[in-house]
Amino acid sequence: MSAPTTLAPAPEAEPISHRRTLEALSGLLLVLFVAMLSSTVVSTALPKIIGALNGSQNQYTWVVTATLLTATATTPVWGKLADLFNKKALVQTAIVIFILGSVVAGLSQNAGQLIAARAFQGIGVGGLQALVQVVIAAMIPPRERGRYNGYLGGVMALATVGGPLLGGLIVDTSWLGWRWCFFVGVPIAIIALLVLQATLHLVTVRRENVKIDYLGATLIAAGVSVLLIWISFVDGSFGWISWQTGAMVGAALVLLALAVLVETRAAEPVVPLDIVRQGTTALSILASLAVGMAMFGGAVFLGQYFQIGRGYSPTEAGLLTIPMMVGVLVSSIVVGRLITRSGRIKPYILIGAVVLVAGFLMLGTIDHQTSLVFIGGAMLLVGVGVGMTMQNLVLAVQNAVPLKDIGAASSSVAFFRSLGGTIGVSVLGAVLARRVTEQITEDLTAAGIPASGAGSAGNSLNLSGLPDVVVHIVRDAYGDATGHIFLISAAIAVVGVIAAALLKPVTLRTSLDLPDPATSTATAAGAVDGAPPATEPVRGGTAPSRR
Repeated sequence: MSAPTTLAPAPEAEPISHRRTLEALSGLLLVLFVAMLSSTVVSTALPKIIGALNGSQNQYTWVVTATLLTATATTPVWGKLADLFNKKALVQTAIVIFILGSVVAGLSQNAGQLIAARAFQGIGVGGLQALVQVVIAAMIPPRERGRYNGYLGGVMALATVGGPLLGGLIVDTSWLGWRWCFFVGVPIAIIALLVLQATLHLVTVRRENVKIDYLGATLIAAGVSVLLIWISFVDGSFGWISWQTGAMVGAALVLLALAVLVETRAAEPVVPLDIVRQGTTALSILASLAVGMAMFGGAVFLGQYFQIGRGYSPTEAGLLTIPMMVGVLVSSIVVGRLITRSGRIKPYILIGAVVLVAGFLMLGTIDHQTSLVFIGGAMLLVGVGVGMTMQNLVLAVQNAVPLKDIGAASSSVAFFRSLGGTIGVSVLGAVLARRVTEQITEDLTAAGIPASGAGSAGNSLNLSGLPDVVVHIVRDAYGDATGHIFLISAAIAVVGVIAAALLKPVTLRTSLDLPDPATSTATAAGAVDGAPPATEPVRGGTAPSRR
């Protein structure tokens, strides 16, 4: 337990001009861009990367899952550290970790090394994704944050459109090679590091007697990791009812139960349970979990569908995903400005969740012969749904908590969104692998070809060494099986619709912090929602400093 600290009023933060905000945002947007680029740049290139490393379908899934797993497990820790220490230094630390992971990934000699490097890289990605939201929340009031979310949406769209195109171009260019899919983010990350040093200046409150909940963080990371590893291997390496399932699920439940017990008693819990139990936070977390499962789980396999199922090159596959990114870009910018103008957020989250379900239902009907126009329209709807929900769910939570807890609250949403994405990729990847293998076996048997090698044909993504007739069967199997996983994504996304519908309608506040009832009970009782507090009490007796 930490020693008690005194409360002292801190000078009110100086208002930040629009120009200074944009200058500070420039580095943060670069950070967000490079974090997203690390995933999107390999999305269309991954079939060729795994093929070049002689990897399997399971390893294909794990290259994506490993990054999501470590990013998920470390996100609450990064968020809590942001509430305790200098946010700028933490962002820069996450960038350095990301750079090291990118270099190691680019030097990998086999699929196992690549998976390990991506896991290390994910630690930095988790920090970047969580901390960018936290820093923005420390600079901009929720009401004004809506229009700045448009810039975030633009960067997301650029990274998601440019990433696949860049990745496809890299692997299609003989003198570059797939390793540059990982090296390409290094110079961008270094530029972001320098820009942040020059432009980002935050008020940092130094707190005495800070206590980090290392035990809680360790238990959360261990419990989530064991659970996700089980999800990745169940029904493949062992059955749903087996001693391995019992051991892993039992261990995960025990670890997470101990984590909850520790969090209820910790002086500085990594995930403050009183915040998570709040109605707006709990529903936003549930919606983020569903959106993450549907979006990450479905979108990861689009590049594979276009290349393996339809026979397009990585560059062409990247171009074919543009409708989704256009949807993200347009909806995030337009909706962000509408939210700033009206202060209302629930209607846009609810509509976005419904549109997301509709898009996945359309994608659930595709096979290896579906019209590209139809697929493009479905991807556009998915993009619109993502643009209307993802950032705004974080904004809804940030509006409901005081500034001192903004890091833990924001990272909780990011944590469950990443958790949902990791579960989605693992489960849908396992479903896809099983259906592909079953269909390949049936089609080989129908064609009079011995089906003894169906398992290896279904698992290998290197089609260059297979006979033409087998390549045709494999492509049809991937094209037909992909639609099934999008139907599952639609069913999962329905949970997000229900959670969004249950959100309490609120008007976003115009102040950085909530009024503090401890300062003046009378003032708090008569304050109008969104009015700035007279003073902002902070922990620690020393004055804030700018860095």
